[in-house]
Amino acid sequence: MAKKKPSKPGSNTIAKNKSARHEFAIQDEFEAGLELQGWEVKAIRSGKVNISESYVFLRNGEAFISGVTITPLNAASTHVVADPTRTRKLLLNRREIDKLLGAVNREGQTIVALSMYWKGSWVKLKVGTARGKKLHDKRADSKQKDWQRDKQRIMKQSMR
Repeated sequence: MAKKKPSKPGSNTIAKNKSARHEFAIQDEFEAGLELQGWEVKAIRSGKVNISESYVFLRNGEAFISGVTITPLNAASTHVVADPTRTRKLLLNRREIDKLLGAVNREGQTIVALSMYWKGSWVKLKVGTARGKKLHDKRADSKQKDWQRDKQRIMKQSMR
């Protein structure tokens, strides 16, 4: 029996929303599937996706994402009218949707898309409930990040 090669941890990532972690304090994270069309999957495989301007909203007990830009390929979508920024449905369990609904309604949080990645042959989207950061929170995070980088540099030099 052949052994399966372990995959690299960051090799499945399609797109990241780097500004989300800077602008928001992430509370909970959920993994959601996406309802996609064939031309969208082909375009995602070639890396023509952007989730930085996206946002998630709930309507009629279902979760949707808007603002994801998937640029259609010229060869793959000649026979289809492609809308690159259409609203796409997120595939979540009822329990997860209820948690998201509670966080938005009761706690005043927002739902942001964090990253898009491959899980097997499926496209998954990591979404998180978040609260907006104030300016002083961003400064504290920046200071903490700088300290961690300096600490690693000091440790590396002391090991030599």
